Amino acid sequence: MLQRYLRLFLATLLAATCLADFAPVKPGVPLVFPRDYGAHPAFRTEWWYVTGWLQLPDGKEQGFQLTFFRSGTGLAADNPSRFAPRQLIFAHAALSDPAQGRLLHDQRSARAGLGLAEASEQDTALVLDDWSFRRLPDGRYEADIPTQDFHYRLTLTPSQPMLLQGEAGYSRKGAAAGLASYYYSQPQLKVGGSLVRTGKTVPVGGVAWLDHEWSSEIFDQDTVGWDWVGLNLDDGGALTAFRLRDAAGNTRWAGGSRRDAQGKQIPLGPNDIHFIPSSHWTSPRTGVRYPVGMSLQLSGPLQESWQLQALIPDQELDSRQSTGTLYWEGAVHASRAGKPAGRGYLELTGYGGRLRL
Repeated sequence: MLQRYLRLFLATLLAATCLADFAPVKPGVPLVFPRDYGAHPAFRTEWWYVTGWLQLPDGKEQGFQLTFFRSGTGLAADNPSRFAPRQLIFAHAALSDPAQGRLLHDQRSARAGLGLAEASEQDTALVLDDWSFRRLPDGRYEADIPTQDFHYRLTLTPSQPMLLQGEAGYSRKGAAAGLASYYYSQPQLKVGGSLVRTGKTVPVGGVAWLDHEWSSEIFDQDTVGWDWVGLNLDDGGALTAFRLRDAAGNTRWAGGSRRDAQGKQIPLGPNDIHFIPSSHWTSPRTGVRYPVGMSLQLSGPLQESWQLQALIPDQELDSRQSTGTLYWEGAVHASRAGKPAGRGYLELTGYGGRLRL
C-alpha cells in the first residue's frame, strides 16, 4: 500500500512539471566550471551518470552504474518552507556480475532538502540518504554506495580533458532548437577503491565514464525512447553515440562524438550514426525485448564499424518505484574487425513503453 501511494505522489508531482515554466536550453551559452559541475534547478531534468568496468584481484570483471537524477516539480516556487517539494532527487545503483547472471540493483527517491537529499548548485555534491557522490577540490570524484547486495566505495580520477558534447556543450536532440540539453562527458576515468559482496571486501581498479546532462525539453511527442552508448576505447580514445526512436523503431534524431587517441574530437550528426540490432534478449520478468547486441555504423567524417556485445544479457533495471521507468542499462564489450577495442555501457530506453522523464 505504501508503495502504491508513493508512486501516486511522485506521478502527481512529475505530471505538474508539464505545466511549469522551466529555463530553455539555448545554443551559444558557454559552460562555466566549477559552477556547471553542480545542479541547475531552473531546468526541468538533470542527471549525473557514471558507468564503468571494475577489475577484481582475480582478474575477473564486473560492470557498475550509478546515476543521480534531479527533477524540478514546478511546485511551491513562492513557498519559503524547507518542506516545499520544489525538487525531487532519485538515484539508481547497479552491479553487473557474470557469476550472478543478472543485474543487481537498488534505487532511492526523496524530496530534496533537510540534508537527506541534496544536489549542490556550486559543484558536484549529491546526497540521498546514505548514498553520496562528490567531486573533490583536486578534481577526483568519490562515490559511496551501500546497498543490500553490494557496497562500493570508489574514487574516479580524470585522465583526460573534459569532452563537451555537441556544439561546445549544446547537444541537439531534435530539429527544433529547444529540443536540446547542456551535456559534457568525462571519459577514461581511472577507478580505484573497494567492493563489498557477500561480506567480503576486495580492492578494485578499472575505468569509468561520467555524463552530466541537464535540460527542460529533451524530445518531442513522437519520440518513445533512445539508444545510447559510451565507450572507453583501449587506445585511449572515446566514442559517444545516441539515437532517439519513434514507436516504429525509426530514428528521430542522432548525435555523438568521437575522440581519437591523440585527443582530436570529431562531432557526429544525425546522418552519421546507425544502430543495427544484432541480437536480442527478452526479460523473463517484464516480457520486454531488448537489442542487447548492436552493430554501430559510423559514416560521414568517419567510416567505422563497431560491434557491441553485452557482458551478460540480463541487465534490465526496473525503476518503476522511483523514476517510473523500465530500461536496459548494461556493460558491453566493443570490437572492430573481430578484435577487442574497448569497454563501455549501452542504454536502451522506451522498449517497454514510452519513456517519461
